[in-house]
Amino acid sequence: MQVIVRDNNVDQALRALKKKLQREGLFREMKRRRAYEKPSEKKAREKNEAIRRARKLARKAAQREGLLPRARKHAKAGGRR
Repeated sequence: MQVIVRDNNVDQALRALKKKLQREGLFREMKRRRAYEKPSEKKAREKNEAIRRARKLARKAAQREGLLPRARKHAKAGGRR
């Protein structure tokens, strides 16, 4: 993974790195590996994740077909314009 530092702006590069790590799911993975996870807990978690993914795909397909309204994008407070 690579992040470019422009104009010696390390803070901006760090934010970009954190965003990339978040997107990759690294923080979630580290949190999950902190403690032992029983096989039954792992199975239940993976099942729930699969259900969540399937629902998300079905929701997106329904939006594409016009059966559901499109999701609104949330405006960030104090964001750039």
